[in-house]
Amino acid sequence: MPTSSSKLTSAVVPCPAVESLDAILPEEPLLMMGAGPVPIPAAVAKANTIVINHLGATMVKVISQVKTMARYVFQTHSKWVLGVAGPGSAAMEMAISNLAWEGTRMLSIKNGFFSGRMAEMGRRVGARVSTLEVADRSVASLDEIAEAIRRERPEIVTVVQGETSNTVWNYQLKDIAALAKAAGALVIVDAVCTLSTMPLAMDAWGIDAVITGGQKGLSSIPGVSLIAFSDAAWERVKGRTAPNAHWCLDASLAENFWHNAGYHYTAPVSGVLALHEALRLVCAETLEKRFARHQKCSVALQDGVTALGLQLYAPKECRLNSVVGIEVPAGLSPGDVCAHISRQHQVEISGSFGLPIVRIGQMGEQCREHNLFRTVHALGRTMVDLGVKVDLPAGVAALERALSEGK
Repeated sequence: MPTSSSKLTSAVVPCPAVESLDAILPEEPLLMMGAGPVPIPAAVAKANTIVINHLGATMVKVISQVKTMARYVFQTHSKWVLGVAGPGSAAMEMAISNLAWEGTRMLSIKNGFFSGRMAEMGRRVGARVSTLEVADRSVASLDEIAEAIRRERPEIVTVVQGETSNTVWNYQLKDIAALAKAAGALVIVDAVCTLSTMPLAMDAWGIDAVITGGQKGLSSIPGVSLIAFSDAAWERVKGRTAPNAHWCLDASLAENFWHNAGYHYTAPVSGVLALHEALRLVCAETLEKRFARHQKCSVALQDGVTALGLQLYAPKECRLNSVVGIEVPAGLSPGDVCAHISRQHQVEISGSFGLPIVRIGQMGEQCREHNLFRTVHALGRTMVDLGVKVDLPAGVAALERALSEGK
Protein backbone atom coordinates (compact mmCIF):
# COMPACT_ATOMS: atom_id res chain seq x y z
CA MET A 1 0.00 0.00 0.00
CA PRO A 2 1.55 3.37 -0.99
CA THR A 3 2.55 5.71 1.80
CA SER A 4 1.49 9.35 2.03
CA SER A 5 5.05 10.36 1.11
CA SER A 6 5.01 8.26 -2.06
CA LYS A 7 1.69 9.79 -3.05
CA LEU A 8 3.19 13.22 -2.57
CA THR A 9 6.26 12.33 -4.63
CA SER A 10 4.19 10.98 -7.52
CA ALA A 11 2.15 14.20 -7.61
CA VAL A 12 5.18 16.50 -7.91
CA VAL A 13 5.33 18.39 -11.21
CA PRO A 14 8.74 17.77 -12.82
CA CYS A 15 11.02 20.70 -13.55
CA PRO A 16 10.64 21.52 -17.26
CA ALA A 17 13.46 22.02 -19.74
CA VAL A 18 12.79 25.17 -21.76
CA GLU A 19 14.63 27.21 -24.33
CA SER A 20 16.01 30.65 -23.56
CA LEU A 21 14.67 33.66 -25.39
CA ASP A 22 17.92 33.82 -27.33
CA ALA A 23 17.03 30.45 -28.82
CA ILE A 24 13.41 31.40 -29.55
CA LEU A 25 13.73 34.89 -30.99
CA PRO A 26 14.93 35.39 -34.58
CA GLU A 27 18.58 36.35 -35.05
CA GLU A 28 17.51 39.53 -36.82
CA PRO A 29 14.86 41.45 -34.87
CA LEU A 30 11.53 41.68 -36.63
CA LEU A 31 10.52 45.13 -37.89
CA MET A 32 7.12 45.71 -36.29
CA MET A 33 5.02 47.32 -39.04
CA GLY A 34 1.61 45.90 -38.17
CA ALA A 35 -1.33 47.41 -36.32
CA GLY A 36 0.61 47.39 -33.04
CA PRO A 37 2.70 47.09 -31.01
CA VAL A 38 5.21 49.36 -32.72
CA PRO A 39 8.98 49.77 -32.41
CA ILE A 40 10.01 51.73 -29.32
CA PRO A 41 12.73 54.40 -29.06
CA ALA A 42 15.89 53.69 -27.09
CA ALA A 43 14.87 56.07 -24.29
CA VAL A 44 11.61 54.18 -23.81
CA ALA A 45 13.37 50.80 -23.83
CA LYS A 46 15.90 52.01 -21.26
CA ALA A 47 13.18 53.37 -18.96
CA ASN A 48 11.39 50.03 -19.13
CA THR A 49 14.37 48.30 -17.48
CA ILE A 50 14.14 50.42 -14.30
CA VAL A 51 12.22 49.52 -11.14
CA ILE A 52 11.58 52.10 -8.42
CA ASN A 53 9.33 52.41 -5.36
CA HIS A 54 5.80 52.83 -6.69
CA LEU A 55 4.88 55.00 -3.69
CA GLY A 56 8.13 56.96 -3.33
CA ALA A 57 8.90 60.62 -3.97
CA THR A 58 10.46 59.88 -7.37
CA MET A 59 7.30 58.18 -8.59
CA VAL A 60 5.21 61.11 -7.38
CA LYS A 61 7.28 63.43 -9.59
CA VAL A 62 7.10 61.02 -12.54
CA ILE A 63 3.31 60.72 -12.23
CA SER A 64 2.93 64.50 -12.07
CA GLN A 65 4.91 64.91 -15.28
CA VAL A 66 3.05 62.07 -17.02
CA LYS A 67 -0.26 63.81 -16.30
CA THR A 68 1.05 67.19 -17.47
CA MET A 69 2.37 65.76 -20.73
CA ALA A 70 -0.76 63.67 -21.25
CA ARG A 71 -2.93 66.79 -20.96
CA TYR A 72 -0.97 68.27 -23.84
CA VAL A 73 -1.38 65.12 -25.95
CA PHE A 74 -5.10 64.84 -25.11
CA GLN A 75 -5.47 68.62 -25.53
CA THR A 76 -7.36 69.00 -22.27
CA HIS A 77 -7.16 71.14 -19.16
CA SER A 78 -9.03 68.51 -17.17
CA LYS A 79 -7.41 67.38 -13.95
CA TRP A 80 -8.72 63.86 -14.40
CA VAL A 81 -5.97 62.03 -16.25
CA LEU A 82 -5.27 58.47 -15.09
CA GLY A 83 -2.96 55.67 -16.09
CA VAL A 84 -4.22 52.11 -16.50
CA ALA A 85 -2.24 48.95 -15.81
CA GLY A 86 -3.50 47.15 -18.87
CA PRO A 87 -3.90 47.42 -22.64
CA GLY A 88 -5.98 50.05 -24.42
CA SER A 89 -8.97 47.74 -23.98
CA ALA A 90 -8.55 48.05 -20.20
CA ALA A 91 -8.69 51.83 -20.53
CA MET A 92 -11.79 51.37 -22.68
CA GLU A 93 -13.36 49.21 -19.98
CA MET A 94 -12.43 51.77 -17.33
CA ALA A 95 -14.31 54.43 -19.29
CA ILE A 96 -17.37 52.25 -19.90
CA SER A 97 -17.60 50.66 -16.46
CA ASN A 98 -17.24 53.95 -14.58
CA LEU A 99 -19.70 55.92 -16.70
CA ALA A 100 -22.31 53.24 -17.46
CA TRP A 101 -24.19 50.85 -15.22
CA GLU A 102 -27.49 48.97 -14.98
CA GLY A 103 -30.06 50.74 -17.11
CA THR A 104 -27.77 53.42 -18.59
CA ARG A 105 -28.88 54.34 -22.11
CA MET A 106 -25.85 54.00 -24.38
CA LEU A 107 -25.56 54.50 -28.14
CA SER A 108 -22.59 52.89 -29.87
CA ILE A 109 -21.68 54.04 -33.37
CA LYS A 110 -20.45 50.71 -34.71
CA ASN A 111 -18.39 50.58 -37.89
CA GLY A 112 -15.92 47.84 -37.01
CA PHE A 113 -14.54 45.39 -34.49
CA PHE A 114 -13.35 47.84 -31.84
CA SER A 115 -16.41 50.08 -31.85
CA GLY A 116 -18.37 46.86 -31.37
CA ARG A 117 -16.17 46.04 -28.38
CA MET A 118 -17.33 49.21 -26.59
CA ALA A 119 -20.94 48.18 -27.14
CA GLU A 120 -20.20 44.73 -25.69
CA MET A 121 -18.55 46.25 -22.62
CA GLY A 122 -21.65 48.40 -22.11
CA ARG A 123 -23.91 45.35 -22.26
CA ARG A 124 -21.74 43.55 -19.72
CA VAL A 125 -22.25 46.29 -17.11
CA GLY A 126 -26.01 46.20 -17.68
CA ALA A 127 -26.38 49.26 -19.88
CA ARG A 128 -29.24 49.44 -22.37
CA VAL A 129 -27.05 49.50 -25.47
CA SER A 130 -28.29 50.42 -28.91
CA THR A 131 -25.98 50.34 -31.92
CA LEU A 132 -25.95 52.37 -35.07
CA GLU A 133 -24.70 49.80 -37.56
CA VAL A 134 -22.49 51.31 -40.26
CA ALA A 135 -21.64 49.51 -43.50
CA ASP A 136 -18.07 48.28 -43.86
CA ARG A 137 -15.66 50.78 -45.43
CA SER A 138 -17.89 53.74 -44.61
CA VAL A 139 -18.89 56.20 -41.89
CA ALA A 140 -22.34 57.09 -40.63
CA SER A 141 -23.83 60.32 -41.92
CA LEU A 142 -24.47 63.09 -39.42
CA ASP A 143 -28.18 62.87 -40.25
CA GLU A 144 -28.18 59.17 -39.33
CA ILE A 145 -26.37 59.91 -36.09
CA ALA A 146 -28.69 62.79 -35.20
CA GLU A 147 -31.72 60.56 -35.81
CA ALA A 148 -30.27 57.76 -33.67
CA ILE A 149 -29.59 60.20 -30.84
CA ARG A 150 -33.11 61.62 -31.11
CA ARG A 151 -34.62 58.12 -31.11
CA GLU A 152 -32.51 56.51 -28.37
CA ARG A 153 -32.00 59.55 -26.07
CA PRO A 154 -28.64 58.15 -24.89
CA GLU A 155 -26.83 59.22 -21.76
CA ILE A 156 -23.58 58.06 -23.36
CA VAL A 157 -22.41 57.95 -27.00
CA THR A 158 -19.35 55.87 -27.94
CA VAL A 159 -17.31 56.22 -31.11
CA VAL A 160 -13.89 55.17 -32.39
CA GLN A 161 -11.82 57.89 -34.04
CA GLY A 162 -9.84 55.37 -36.08
CA GLU A 163 -11.40 51.93 -36.54
CA THR A 164 -8.21 49.89 -36.68
CA SER A 165 -9.95 46.71 -37.81
CA ASN A 166 -11.05 47.97 -41.24
CA THR A 167 -8.87 51.12 -41.40
CA VAL A 168 -11.81 53.54 -41.46
CA TRP A 169 -11.40 57.06 -40.07
CA ASN A 170 -14.44 58.68 -38.45
CA TYR A 171 -13.42 62.08 -39.76
CA GLN A 172 -16.59 63.80 -38.49
CA LEU A 173 -15.72 63.13 -34.84
CA LYS A 174 -15.94 66.80 -33.85
CA ASP A 175 -19.44 67.08 -35.34
CA ILE A 176 -20.55 63.76 -33.82
CA ALA A 177 -19.48 64.98 -30.39
CA ALA A 178 -21.37 68.24 -30.90
CA LEU A 179 -24.58 66.36 -31.74
CA ALA A 180 -24.23 64.19 -28.64
CA LYS A 181 -23.43 67.09 -26.33
CA ALA A 182 -26.39 69.10 -27.64
CA ALA A 183 -28.60 66.19 -26.57
CA GLY A 184 -27.03 66.05 -23.11
CA ALA A 185 -25.03 62.86 -23.66
CA LEU A 186 -21.47 62.19 -22.56
CA VAL A 187 -19.06 61.18 -25.34
CA ILE A 188 -16.49 58.38 -25.03
CA VAL A 189 -13.84 58.17 -27.77
CA ASP A 190 -11.45 55.33 -28.53
CA ALA A 191 -8.24 57.00 -29.71
CA VAL A 192 -5.99 53.97 -29.29
CA CYS A 193 -4.42 54.21 -32.75
CA THR A 194 -4.94 57.94 -33.36
CA LEU A 195 -3.75 59.83 -30.28
CA SER A 196 -0.60 61.78 -31.30
CA THR A 197 -0.92 60.57 -34.91
CA MET A 198 -3.72 62.96 -35.96
CA PRO A 199 -5.56 65.89 -34.40
CA LEU A 200 -7.87 65.22 -31.47
CA ALA A 201 -8.84 68.18 -29.28
CA MET A 202 -10.65 66.77 -26.26
CA ASP A 203 -11.79 70.06 -24.72
CA ALA A 204 -12.46 71.99 -27.92
CA TRP A 205 -14.49 69.11 -29.39
CA GLY A 206 -16.49 68.48 -26.21
CA ILE A 207 -15.32 64.91 -25.60
CA ASP A 208 -15.85 63.50 -22.10
CA ALA A 209 -13.56 60.47 -22.04
CA VAL A 210 -10.64 59.62 -24.32
CA ILE A 211 -8.78 56.34 -24.08
CA THR A 212 -5.53 55.24 -25.64
CA GLY A 213 -2.96 52.45 -25.42
CA GLY A 214 0.74 52.98 -24.97
CA GLN A 215 1.87 50.67 -27.76
CA LYS A 216 0.68 52.54 -30.84
CA GLY A 217 0.99 56.25 -31.61
CA LEU A 218 2.85 56.97 -28.37
CA SER A 219 5.50 54.33 -29.17
CA SER A 220 5.60 53.00 -25.64
CA ILE A 221 5.30 49.43 -24.38
CA PRO A 222 2.07 47.41 -24.44
CA GLY A 223 0.21 47.07 -21.16
CA VAL A 224 0.25 50.62 -19.76
CA SER A 225 -2.48 52.92 -21.05
CA LEU A 226 -3.99 56.35 -20.48
CA ILE A 227 -7.46 57.76 -19.99
CA ALA A 228 -8.72 61.31 -19.56
CA PHE A 229 -12.14 62.26 -18.15
CA SER A 230 -13.79 65.65 -18.53
CA ASP A 231 -15.11 67.44 -15.43
CA ALA A 232 -18.64 66.41 -16.42
CA ALA A 233 -17.61 62.78 -16.77
CA TRP A 234 -15.76 62.85 -13.46
CA GLU A 235 -18.86 64.26 -11.75
CA ARG A 236 -20.81 61.25 -13.04
CA VAL A 237 -18.07 58.89 -11.84
CA LYS A 238 -18.15 60.35 -8.34
CA GLY A 239 -21.94 60.63 -8.22
CA ARG A 240 -22.78 57.00 -8.93
CA THR A 241 -24.61 55.25 -6.10
CA ALA A 242 -23.42 51.67 -6.74
CA PRO A 243 -19.69 50.89 -6.73
CA ASN A 244 -17.97 49.78 -9.91
CA ALA A 245 -17.86 45.99 -10.06
CA HIS A 246 -14.33 46.20 -11.51
CA TRP A 247 -12.10 46.90 -8.49
CA CYS A 248 -8.87 47.45 -10.43
CA LEU A 249 -10.64 49.68 -12.96
CA ASP A 250 -12.57 51.76 -10.41
CA ALA A 251 -11.60 55.33 -11.26
CA SER A 252 -12.43 56.52 -7.76
CA LEU A 253 -9.90 54.06 -6.34
CA ALA A 254 -7.36 54.85 -9.07
CA GLU A 255 -7.60 58.51 -8.07
CA ASN A 256 -5.86 57.63 -4.82
CA PHE A 257 -2.66 56.69 -6.64
CA TRP A 258 -2.77 59.01 -9.65
CA HIS A 259 -3.84 62.13 -7.75
CA ASN A 260 -3.28 61.57 -4.04
CA ALA A 261 0.07 59.68 -4.04
CA GLY A 262 -1.66 56.86 -2.17
CA TYR A 263 -2.09 53.14 -2.64
CA HIS A 264 -4.47 51.45 -5.06
CA TYR A 265 -2.40 48.47 -6.18
CA THR A 266 1.26 48.05 -7.08
CA ALA A 267 1.69 50.18 -10.17
CA PRO A 268 3.61 48.86 -13.20
CA VAL A 269 6.47 51.22 -12.41
CA SER A 270 8.72 50.25 -15.32
CA GLY A 271 5.85 50.72 -17.74
CA VAL A 272 4.96 54.10 -16.25
CA LEU A 273 8.59 55.20 -16.65
CA ALA A 274 8.50 54.02 -20.27
CA LEU A 275 5.28 55.96 -20.81
CA HIS A 276 6.92 59.06 -19.30
CA GLU A 277 9.74 58.88 -21.84
CA ALA A 278 7.35 58.21 -24.72
CA LEU A 279 5.29 61.27 -23.80
CA ARG A 280 8.45 63.34 -23.35
CA LEU A 281 9.51 62.50 -26.90
CA VAL A 282 6.07 63.47 -28.22
CA CYS A 283 6.34 66.83 -26.44
CA ALA A 284 9.88 67.37 -27.74
CA GLU A 285 8.71 66.79 -31.30
CA THR A 286 5.44 68.77 -30.75
CA LEU A 287 2.04 67.59 -31.90
CA GLU A 288 2.07 69.77 -35.01
CA LYS A 289 5.30 68.25 -36.32
CA ARG A 290 4.20 64.78 -35.30
CA PHE A 291 0.89 65.09 -37.16
CA ALA A 292 2.74 66.30 -40.25
CA ARG A 293 5.21 63.39 -40.09
CA HIS A 294 2.44 60.84 -39.81
CA GLN A 295 0.47 62.37 -42.67
CA LYS A 296 3.51 62.54 -44.95
CA CYS A 297 4.67 58.99 -44.25
CA SER A 298 1.22 57.42 -44.50
CA VAL A 299 0.41 59.13 -47.80
CA ALA A 300 3.80 58.06 -49.18
CA LEU A 301 3.15 54.46 -48.09
CA GLN A 302 -0.27 54.53 -49.73
CA ASP A 303 1.26 55.84 -52.96
CA GLY A 304 3.90 53.13 -52.88
CA VAL A 305 1.39 50.33 -52.30
CA THR A 306 -0.90 51.62 -55.05
CA ALA A 307 2.01 51.89 -57.50
CA LEU A 308 2.87 48.25 -56.78
CA GLY A 309 -0.53 47.45 -58.27
CA LEU A 310 -2.32 46.59 -55.02
CA GLN A 311 -5.65 48.02 -53.86
CA LEU A 312 -6.20 50.01 -50.65
CA TYR A 313 -9.21 48.85 -48.65
CA ALA A 314 -10.85 52.01 -47.29
CA PRO A 315 -12.10 54.80 -49.60
CA LYS A 316 -9.91 57.89 -49.63
CA GLU A 317 -12.46 60.15 -47.94
CA CYS A 318 -12.59 57.98 -44.81
CA ARG A 319 -9.20 56.27 -45.00
CA LEU A 320 -7.30 56.02 -41.74
CA ASN A 321 -3.68 57.15 -41.97
CA SER A 322 -2.56 55.42 -38.76
CA VAL A 323 -3.20 51.93 -40.12
CA VAL A 324 -3.32 51.28 -43.87
CA GLY A 325 -5.49 48.41 -45.13
CA ILE A 326 -4.49 46.56 -48.32
CA GLU A 327 -6.72 44.11 -50.18
CA VAL A 328 -5.20 40.65 -50.49
CA PRO A 329 -5.09 39.46 -54.13
CA ALA A 330 -7.39 36.62 -55.12
CA GLY A 331 -6.03 33.19 -54.33
CA LEU A 332 -4.11 34.32 -51.24
CA SER A 333 -5.10 34.67 -47.61
CA PRO A 334 -3.91 37.36 -45.19
CA GLY A 335 -2.12 34.58 -43.32
CA ASP A 336 -0.15 33.64 -46.43
CA VAL A 337 1.10 37.19 -46.86
CA CYS A 338 1.85 37.84 -43.18
CA ALA A 339 3.71 34.55 -42.74
CA HIS A 340 5.86 34.99 -45.85
CA ILE A 341 6.86 38.60 -45.24
CA SER A 342 7.79 37.74 -41.65
CA ARG A 343 9.73 34.59 -42.47
CA GLN A 344 11.55 35.84 -45.55
CA HIS A 345 11.98 39.55 -44.83
CA GLN A 346 11.69 39.89 -41.02
CA VAL A 347 8.87 42.42 -41.38
CA GLU A 348 5.71 41.95 -39.34
CA ILE A 349 2.37 43.17 -40.71
CA SER A 350 -1.16 42.26 -39.60
CA GLY A 351 -4.26 40.52 -40.82
CA SER A 352 -7.65 41.73 -39.60
CA PHE A 353 -10.40 39.76 -37.86
CA GLY A 354 -11.55 37.81 -40.90
CA LEU A 355 -11.44 40.63 -43.45
CA PRO A 356 -9.57 39.90 -46.73
CA ILE A 357 -6.88 42.47 -45.99
CA VAL A 358 -3.46 42.96 -44.49
CA ARG A 359 -2.67 46.06 -42.46
CA ILE A 360 0.49 48.15 -42.21
CA GLY A 361 0.83 50.52 -39.28
CA GLN A 362 1.91 54.15 -39.48
CA MET A 363 2.12 55.05 -35.82
CA GLY A 364 4.97 56.62 -33.93
CA GLU A 365 8.31 54.99 -34.71
CA GLN A 366 6.85 53.14 -37.68
CA CYS A 367 6.72 56.48 -39.51
CA ARG A 368 10.39 56.63 -40.47
CA GLU A 369 11.53 56.71 -44.08
CA HIS A 370 13.91 53.74 -43.77
CA ASN A 371 11.06 51.64 -42.35
CA LEU A 372 8.84 52.55 -45.29
CA PHE A 373 11.40 51.57 -47.93
CA ARG A 374 12.07 48.25 -46.24
CA THR A 375 8.37 47.51 -45.85
CA VAL A 376 7.31 48.40 -49.41
CA HIS A 377 10.18 46.37 -50.83
CA ALA A 378 9.37 43.42 -48.57
CA LEU A 379 5.68 43.57 -49.48
CA GLY A 380 6.49 43.70 -53.20
CA ARG A 381 8.94 40.80 -52.99
CA THR A 382 6.42 38.79 -50.98
CA MET A 383 3.79 39.27 -53.67
CA VAL A 384 6.26 38.21 -56.38
CA ASP A 385 7.24 35.13 -54.37
CA LEU A 386 3.57 34.22 -53.92
CA GLY A 387 2.84 34.53 -57.63
CA VAL A 388 1.21 37.97 -57.75
CA LYS A 389 2.29 40.28 -60.54
CA VAL A 390 3.34 43.64 -59.07
CA ASP A 391 5.57 46.48 -60.27
CA LEU A 392 8.17 46.63 -57.50
CA PRO A 393 10.37 49.37 -59.05
CA ALA A 394 7.28 51.55 -59.55
CA GLY A 395 6.24 51.06 -55.94
CA VAL A 396 9.61 52.08 -54.54
CA ALA A 397 9.82 55.01 -56.99
CA ALA A 398 6.38 56.26 -55.96
CA LEU A 399 7.36 56.05 -52.31
CA GLU A 400 10.56 58.01 -52.98
CA ARG A 401 8.69 60.62 -54.99
CA ALA A 402 6.01 61.13 -52.34
CA LEU A 403 8.58 61.47 -49.56
CA SER A 404 10.65 63.92 -51.59
CA GLU A 405 7.68 66.05 -52.56
CA GLY A 406 6.36 65.99 -49.03
CA LYS A 407 9.46 67.62 -47.52
